[in-house]
Amino acid sequence: MVQNASLVYAEPPTGAPVPGETLIRRVDEIDIDNVPLEGGILVQNKALSLDPYMRGRMRDPKLKSYNEPFELNKPLTTLAIGLVLRSDEPTIQPGSIYKGRFDASEYALIPGKLVKLLGRVVENKEGLPWTTLLGACGMPGATAWVGLYDIGKPKKGETIFVSAASGAVGQIVGQLAKRDGLFVVGSAGSDEKVAFLKEIGFDVAFNYKTDSTQEILEQHPPDIYWDNVGGETLDTVLATIKPKGRIIACGSISQYNKPRDQHYGLTQTFQVVTKSLKWEGFIVSNHDTTEFDRVMPGLVKSGEIKIKEHITKGIDQGEAFVDMLEGRNFGKAVISLSDD
Repeated sequence: MVQNASLVYAEPPTGAPVPGETLIRRVDEIDIDNVPLEGGILVQNKALSLDPYMRGRMRDPKLKSYNEPFELNKPLTTLAIGLVLRSDEPTIQPGSIYKGRFDASEYALIPGKLVKLLGRVVENKEGLPWTTLLGACGMPGATAWVGLYDIGKPKKGETIFVSAASGAVGQIVGQLAKRDGLFVVGSAGSDEKVAFLKEIGFDVAFNYKTDSTQEILEQHPPDIYWDNVGGETLDTVLATIKPKGRIIACGSISQYNKPRDQHYGLTQTFQVVTKSLKWEGFIVSNHDTTEFDRVMPGLVKSGEIKIKEHITKGIDQGEAFVDMLEGRNFGKAVISLSDD
């Protein structure tokens, strides 16, 4: 028997999740040599992803959404990657790298009926770190790619504004846009994050806590807005975006910890009509990411796409998750379970 630590959903939060209450670290035991596989696989996880959308799964099951709510007193399910230790699935061999959505635990059992639904084997020909396979080359990177190209339809010479630009998705959006010849504007919540944005090629980067978003966007009105935050920033963009602009709705992190009756009330939605705007949201899993999977690992390996990761070593009581929600992370938030 070996110990198996997990990040467990203990109770629904009111407002922001509370480490040690909403989320707890629980240690169970698992017999990795003999635990029944039920036609599936046993994975030793090497990295676990922490993402804003997970906050929406901490809810009353009566509230419907595109994602199922987390189950109380069970490990969170998250995007994870690890090594297959044992397998009853003929197409997956022990020693393979398996990436997908499963338990936020040191060891995860994926039953046979779910093994091909929850994840897939990846090759990692480029030899990238476990954390990077979940971030820039995982769901956040795919989100940036799909939203920018399938919805944004960027054209050389246009201006794009990216909010929460130093985060897991925003940093990739900005670099892809710059690579395609756009003028890139980004906001972040600290001077250190702003410096990073300038380092990776943003033409204009500013601290939204100390600079006026309104004034910056009046100087650089966007053709495209990548929305990670919603709220007041979205209202400001609606007032300053160019006619026939495109708004890519990726997230609304400024509102996630507020009760629904306290969400920011937009005042500029009439601009969608008067400016003939396109405003579209998306779920990345509903899109084809074949081209992304083919191209992005090479861009990261070569350094053409630079990344910043916020790595927490080992499973905690939820502190890393709350830090990510409240902007105290710097880059892609991920838990590393590897000594590699």
